Amino acid sequence: MKALALGLAVASLLMTAAAPAFAADNALTPAEKADGWKLLFDGKSTAGWKGFKTEAPDAGWTVKDGALGPTPKVSKDLVSKENFENFELDFDWKISPKGNSGVMFHVIPVGDETYESGPEYQILDNAHGEPPPQQAASLFALYPPSKDMTKPVGEFNHGRIVVDHGKVQHWLNGVKVVEYDMNSAEFKARVAASKFKRWPQFATGKTGAIALQMHGEPGDPVWFKNIKIKVLK
Repeated sequence: MKALALGLAVASLLMTAAAPAFAADNALTPAEKADGWKLLFDGKSTAGWKGFKTEAPDAGWTVKDGALGPTPKVSKDLVSKENFENFELDFDWKISPKGNSGVMFHVIPVGDETYESGPEYQILDNAHGEPPPQQAASLFALYPPSKDMTKPVGEFNHGRIVVDHGKVQHWLNGVKVVEYDMNSAEFKARVAASKFKRWPQFATGKTGAIALQMHGEPGDPVWFKNIKIKVLK
């Protein structure tokens, strides 16, 4: 029995040594760095971000315990200083009870709000009671998720957006739940039948900023961490 226990212990140590390295929060593994990933949030500051249509450095967002979030009554949407065309974007998000937020991409400095140009990966506590096209990980108001993959409120979810020459995927907690082609007739028909038809700039930017939404008044608490991006050619 002692020999068996010793053998199991040695095997466990070998398996641990062979296991892949996982990065700490707001950090990259050596493999991710080699693969071209870069952090958009350092876990300490709002460096690399600004307000929408302004050079204000943080739009009222603050960092606490390694997570980025808006300050109610003060914050506006937070926008990346850098623009991105084709990419994989990974991020962890946590929403407040019945809270609402979103991540927009290809945001251009036109109009009054980031969602008037940038398609939105919806962030939501699905207990909010919204219809499927407005639930978590949907393309807001246009494409519903194929299933509800959200974790309980209070836990971080893992989101991913892939944009590749107009073809887009939304992932939630390791499952692809939405897929669409912004160049397709179907996509354009859905936009034309939605509220987004009011904004001719919607989904027209071939490149643009990433935006984190501060939703509503006085604002719903939401937290982001591990925001990283890989540019695709």
